[in-house]
Amino acid sequence: MRIIWLLVWRDYTKMKKEYSNKWKGSKQPRKQRKYRANAPLHTRHKMASTNLSKELRTKYSKRNFPIKKGDTIKIMRGEFRGKTGKVSEINMKKLKVLVEGINRIKKDGTNVAVPIDVSNLQITELNLEDNKRKKSLERKNEIKDIKFKKLPKQDKGETKENAPEQK
Repeated sequence: MRIIWLLVWRDYTKMKKEYSNKWKGSKQPRKQRKYRANAPLHTRHKMASTNLSKELRTKYSKRNFPIKKGDTIKIMRGEFRGKTGKVSEINMKKLKVLVEGINRIKKDGTNVAVPIDVSNLQITELNLEDNKRKKSLERKNEIKDIKFKKLPKQDKGETKENAPEQK
């Protein structure tokens, strides 16, 4: 019995280590929560991405993108489903977003902004004031254009040596 307990304790102490990039995933919710809670900021930034509307998907050929202050979003799930507004604040520690106009009235009559999980949102309009953000959207489009660019067809009788020269 004692040997089994020591083996369980050894596995438990392994999990208590700091954040690891090599972690692949787990079915256990406690390990998933731990991964998200201990993640560094550059990883949290990727976790704070949400999907784009259909128009933006076709325009930028991206499915999701990190959310930023000033983006116009639509709430897809929860009590405020269907409402739109601008992102006023992002809490990277909790991975929650505060939206302008989405408030709850407390018992004493004060208005409080409601934190909404990033996974329940959809970006309808991007804030493109940041040049770095613009470049990252354009870079994806350039890569896709290059990837699917059609090369000129060669005749079956032609080889590389006697192919017509292209200018």
